[in-house]
Amino acid sequence: QVQLVESGGGLVQAGGSLRLSCAASKRAFSSYALAWFRQAPGKGREFVAGINWSGGSTYYADSVKDRFTISRDNAANTMYLQMNSLKPEDTSVYYCAASGATEPAADSYRYVYWGQGTQVTVSS
Repeated sequence: QVQLVESGGGLVQAGGSLRLSCAASKRAFSSYALAWFRQAPGKGREFVAGINWSGGSTYYADSVKDRFTISRDNAANTMYLQMNSLKPEDTSVYYCAASGATEPAADSYRYVYWGQGTQVTVSS
């Protein structure tokens, strides 16, 4: 029902910035808690950042705190992840997800809608 499409990934040098976007196909998306996850080859899916339904509360993994900023524009059915001071260890496929709940959680199983992923590669 809800289709999510990520964009904005690419190659960047360490210390650089990227802005990821996640666009939704349905306006019902605006009532869901949203999150960004990432998964590197051979590793599990890792919680990166979450945002509640209104955008009033945000949550970050310790590894990205103070470097990444999650935001959403419900009128545009779009979520963003501003990624600054990128490090090589940030290299992953990044996925956006919607939970169907009002508050985000760090557990991937709580999310029922997923995008296809966008590659972020940070060179050293």
